Amino acid sequence: MKRILTLTLAAVAAISFTARAADAAAAKPAATPAPAAATADAKVLDPVPTAVLAFTERGAAVKGDAEKVADLLFAKLSTDPDLWLVDRQELDKVLNEHELSASGMVNPAQAVKIGSLTGAKILVTGSVMDIDKDIYIVAKIIGTETTRVLGSSVKGSQKDDLAPLVGQLAAEIAKTVKQQSDKLIAPEVKLEDRIAALKKTMGDAKRPSVSVHIPEGHVSVIVIDPAAQTEVTLFCKETGFEVFDTTDASKADIKLEGEAFSEFGMRRGNLVSVKARVEIKAVDRKTGQILAADRETAVEVDLTEIIAGKKALQSAAARLAERMLPKLVK
Repeated sequence: MKRILTLTLAAVAAISFTARAADAAAAKPAATPAPAAATADAKVLDPVPTAVLAFTERGAAVKGDAEKVADLLFAKLSTDPDLWLVDRQELDKVLNEHELSASGMVNPAQAVKIGSLTGAKILVTGSVMDIDKDIYIVAKIIGTETTRVLGSSVKGSQKDDLAPLVGQLAAEIAKTVKQQSDKLIAPEVKLEDRIAALKKTMGDAKRPSVSVHIPEGHVSVIVIDPAAQTEVTLFCKETGFEVFDTTDASKADIKLEGEAFSEFGMRRGNLVSVKARVEIKAVDRKTGQILAADRETAVEVDLTEIIAGKKALQSAAARLAERMLPKLVK
């Protein structure tokens, strides 16, 4: 997975000289410029998948405002080129299906699960409060990979319109995500390091032989070169599992099978976002017993729809392999 943050270079500040110092400097060779420093407002390399959850409300004066705030915030953040917003209807469907809270009371475990199911790396939720004739809108910015929680807030009077206040809050949220993404989004880990960590987790435990079959499609189109199957196979081979081709699946102790699909998300400028979901189960070939089952969702962005889809499928499959393979060793 690509890492989200890259630093921009700032210009070196000009130094003011006295006339006398300037004359002396003129006779000397130009000094080597000092290393450029990173700006505080670091630029996010790829748009960050973000989900806006429901807000809660406290106080009679703000009754009914929570839903308005969430809707306005979604609209404001969706215009930021560094953020990709998870569709609200799709988000509500996922939360209802898995009986997850959509309120400001999201706990770390729920945040991780919502991120896994929707592909969102950032969750935004919070509350609208009426205190002493003032309105406070407080947002919680939650990293689904790190479970770290940061905050932003704005204050206004009961007479103020909500839209300008929410606009200010959206700007603060976007600024926080860009400047502190290292706290909200897990750093990128190289493939070899992920493999090494997985090997360490499983130790010297005996590895069963496996076969991997994960057909996939993109928007109802069958894909000839399944990225998810390739990624799971790679993890199996690199961590010491004997892997049989699907034509020899009858020789394997365990069958890893499932399905994967990806679909177009949205286009912004030259970039395309694609969401992918991978589902895998491990089945004992002799007994038919399901030993483990899991699923993962990922969102990736690229210049082409197909490449973004492949990246999303690969990302989801890698996370599944890291969770599932340790369950198969004895």
